[in-house]
Amino acid sequence: MPADAQSDDDRADRARQEAQEARLSKPWVTPRGWRYWSAVNNSEVGLWYTATSFLFFLFAGVLALLMRTQLAVPENDFLSAGTYNQIFTLHGSVMMFLFGVPIFEAFSIMILPQMLGARDLPFPRLSAYGYWSFLIGGVFVCGSIFFGVAPEGGWFMYPPLTTTYQEGLGADIWLLGLSFIEVASLAAAVELIVGVLKTRPPGMRINLIPLYAWYILVVAGMILFAFPPLIAGDLLFELERAFDWPFFDPARGGDPLLWQHLFWIFGHPEVYIIFLPAIALVAMIVPTFAQRPIIGYSWIVLAAVGTGFISFGLWVHHMYTTGLPNVSLAFFSAASEAVAIPTGVQLFCFLATAVAGRFVRSVPMLFVTGALAIFVLGGLTGVMVAIAPFDFQAHDTYFVVAHLHYVLIGGMLFPVAAGLYYFYPMATGKLLAQKPGYWAFWLMFIGFNVTFLPMHLTGLLGMPRRVFTYPADIGFDVLNLTSSIGAFIFAAGVVVLVLEVVRPKTKQPYAKRNPWGAGTLEWLGEMPGKPWGVRSIPSIKGRYPLWDQPNLMQDVDAGRFYLPDAEEGKRETLITTTIDADPIQCLRVPGPTFVTLWAAIFTGGAFIFATYKWYFAAGISAVLALVTVLIWLWTGTAKIPEKRSKEVGLGVTLPLYASGSTSVGWWAMFITMIGDMSAFASLIFGYFFFWTVHEDFPPDPASGPGLFWPLIAVGLLLGAWLLTVLARRWNRHDRPMAFHVGLGLAVLLNVAGTMALLAGPYLSGLDPTRHVYPATVWVLVLWAVIHFGVGLVMQLYCIARRWAGRMSADHDIDIQNVALYWHFMAITAVLTVAVIAGFPMVA
Repeated sequence: MPADAQSDDDRADRARQEAQEARLSKPWVTPRGWRYWSAVNNSEVGLWYTATSFLFFLFAGVLALLMRTQLAVPENDFLSAGTYNQIFTLHGSVMMFLFGVPIFEAFSIMILPQMLGARDLPFPRLSAYGYWSFLIGGVFVCGSIFFGVAPEGGWFMYPPLTTTYQEGLGADIWLLGLSFIEVASLAAAVELIVGVLKTRPPGMRINLIPLYAWYILVVAGMILFAFPPLIAGDLLFELERAFDWPFFDPARGGDPLLWQHLFWIFGHPEVYIIFLPAIALVAMIVPTFAQRPIIGYSWIVLAAVGTGFISFGLWVHHMYTTGLPNVSLAFFSAASEAVAIPTGVQLFCFLATAVAGRFVRSVPMLFVTGALAIFVLGGLTGVMVAIAPFDFQAHDTYFVVAHLHYVLIGGMLFPVAAGLYYFYPMATGKLLAQKPGYWAFWLMFIGFNVTFLPMHLTGLLGMPRRVFTYPADIGFDVLNLTSSIGAFIFAAGVVVLVLEVVRPKTKQPYAKRNPWGAGTLEWLGEMPGKPWGVRSIPSIKGRYPLWDQPNLMQDVDAGRFYLPDAEEGKRETLITTTIDADPIQCLRVPGPTFVTLWAAIFTGGAFIFATYKWYFAAGISAVLALVTVLIWLWTGTAKIPEKRSKEVGLGVTLPLYASGSTSVGWWAMFITMIGDMSAFASLIFGYFFFWTVHEDFPPDPASGPGLFWPLIAVGLLLGAWLLTVLARRWNRHDRPMAFHVGLGLAVLLNVAGTMALLAGPYLSGLDPTRHVYPATVWVLVLWAVIHFGVGLVMQLYCIARRWAGRMSADHDIDIQNVALYWHFMAITAVLTVAVIAGFPMVA
């Protein structure tokens, strides 16, 4: 081809690319000015989320320094006992609920789409709602200490200390504030699971996804099963504090151990929910600086999944001294030691990769090395406290404090620092300086070990945890002073790191693309990054595409893959199949809005007003939250597109609308209901827990709800479920009259069944304040009633959508999702009636 013809082709190709980029930039542009806070892009929301989590970490760190100042010398009066209790309660609560878990959800929202070669996660507004909920709830809980009303029962809030012996609002702030924050965590978990399963690039089969995505998938699944038991426990706890329902009052049949079971069913998996994403960072960093693929990919995946499963069998690890049978102690002791096996597999794979590759010295690898060293020491002490006889001696001493921090700071904070240095260019386009990183590492590493290594000996000498002072001359003086000095050295390292992060870098040049020479897709982006993420969504052939596919970056930039353009001016990304990542839909994701902020404000109001017993205001706020969410759904979801399909590149044409199990909305509903059923199962667990600890449960001659009304209720509610499922079919066959009549009858049966379910305990005279049995019956009934109320709103919503022309025979995602919800409601109805009416007949 003549040179001038080639030049003309190049100019034409460049003009085409510039036109495509201009069209892409319009829908993906980040709002400016005050409208910036309406953004829902993963890059913006993830950045806010991550920065806020770090601010909460710094707040908790200051609280830790106050505690160490108080404990530096014996009989110190720097803090009073009450203030110290508030500080150490908030320190633990903030680190666990506002930093440990959220930092990885936040980080994943920011980097996961780039890692998967996607434009965004499937529910960007859900991510924004989760962030605002997290911010409001976190400020509410942390701000309580400035008014002297912070919780002071420890981050575990054991009753009866917090139900009988502590007055004020502190426990309620902890319960309701953190329950609100847990909503944000569950929202993020749903978003991340659907994102990993459904927004991968074509060719990225399930066995090719980055290890970080595998870890996040495991952790998000763990959140679905770990957080609901705590939410159920919070519900029981708040019902006792607010309305005197005696779930934890032994005088009326309650038992404080139920709280410990529900809390630690959450609490011990949470340690691995924090640890596994940190290991995920290590799994991304080590291959990059070894310049070779990870060794043992499949073994690491199996180990991560195994760790997740085993972690749910360890909760009694925290309850050895509560008087449980020896057979229980033996089982949970063995399980606690067994979890070291998959953990060891992961660590040895990382070490093998580092040794086999061309090791490149860097600040991220320095933090990774320190993390592995500290975590191994924490794991060794973990095996020690897993052995029941040793735990009897070390329980509630500073030995456990040392072990916990070696695991969580070594296993989590040091990898976070490594990830901060590693991924900072992706977020800002600039590299962090190396020298401050080295200073920060050595100050943190030395300070950490000076702080927590002596605590092992302090605990073995008998110093109990959770005390605000101690007598002189009993062997604790020098050790505590050493730990306090180490804490300030560690804090100095954190300050150096923070100063380097926030240092103005306007004169610093942008980093080159893929500055570390990594092999995974998140480094495809330009420096600085564009709001649309990748220029075109690539087709993948291996685990390290930037290493395995020559010229991939150039082809992506030239728009030679999927969705290189935005002809209709919409935000779009690909949806692929769960296993093989075959493209099945072009998903249009919504853009900026303030509706998520208002929804979070009103939802937060319902929790916050309830804390102060302002139930009328809480109810109004809850109604406003419901209205706002309905506006959000009505205007921003399940939109009928102007055409059925579009050409997305490489000759592939995909539908613009999907419903049923191929849609991301169906998956989100299914995953959400799995978490919801976990909470329901926890309440049923509570019912049968009381049956195991009482010789007569239900107590004789206490009258239960009987059989008549519960059986009527389950019949009516199953009828509502059946009609809802039939309405879905009638809608699919375009029979609008049958649809409206059937779903209208389902609404009537739902209302009647709900009233019948309430009639059982009400007409039987069950008083939930007299004994734990009627209280457990009522809590199961109310849980079901609230869910049937949500189902009623859904049924009416579908009727309105069909009437307004926003749902049709071919565009039926709303009724598909509502029918799925009602499948779970049928299970709820049957289980509720079986427990409250059927079980007393055979107990």
